[in-house]
Amino acid sequence: MYAEASTMNFRTPGFFRRSPPPAAKPGPGAPPVSGLGGIAQISPCLYLCSGNAAANRPLVCARAVTCVVNATMEIPNANWPDIEYVKVPVPDLPHAPLGLYFDSVADRIHQTGKRNGRTLVHCVAGVSRSASLCIAYLMKYHRLSLLDAHQWVKSRRPVVRPNVGFWRQLIDYEHRLFGKNTVHMVPSPIGPVPDVYEKETRGLVPLWSYR
Repeated sequence: MYAEASTMNFRTPGFFRRSPPPAAKPGPGAPPVSGLGGIAQISPCLYLCSGNAAANRPLVCARAVTCVVNATMEIPNANWPDIEYVKVPVPDLPHAPLGLYFDSVADRIHQTGKRNGRTLVHCVAGVSRSASLCIAYLMKYHRLSLLDAHQWVKSRRPVVRPNVGFWRQLIDYEHRLFGKNTVHMVPSPIGPVPDVYEKETRGLVPLWSYR
């Protein structure tokens, strides 16, 4: 069963909203929306960013991060002595088995939060791999549907866009957790896409049509 965002028991009251307004300015005490180079707060114990931001020690330490999940093959761990590191060595390719790490990373984020720690998840751009892991965590531990989890993460970091293969794995994961789906793959001019992208791809013409 999915949880209603309004009934969630978070340390920060009102942290989650059912339909976060993307254009609205955050109110007093609300976490800021992150651009490509910033660090986005996803939950009271979870942050999301790019590899460049994760390498900025003052930026990371300002969030009191105690665990870093490095979801890349390209970037080595910084291995700062006061931070634990978890490596998820998966490329940003549709066939890459990121779903194998959904449970273990979600469990680590949850356990770190229970110890009053904070986890930072990053990949290279903070767009696909790391965003997918954050979405999986919200589904497993906060019982958000895939649709709501994606909408929330995108409202905190508007550049997020998991690749098509990761969407398929998230859809499978949602069905395993809840027995049903809120996002489905649909045909488009550029191939199958999740239905959350259906409107924006409707008028696209594949590049190979011009060859």
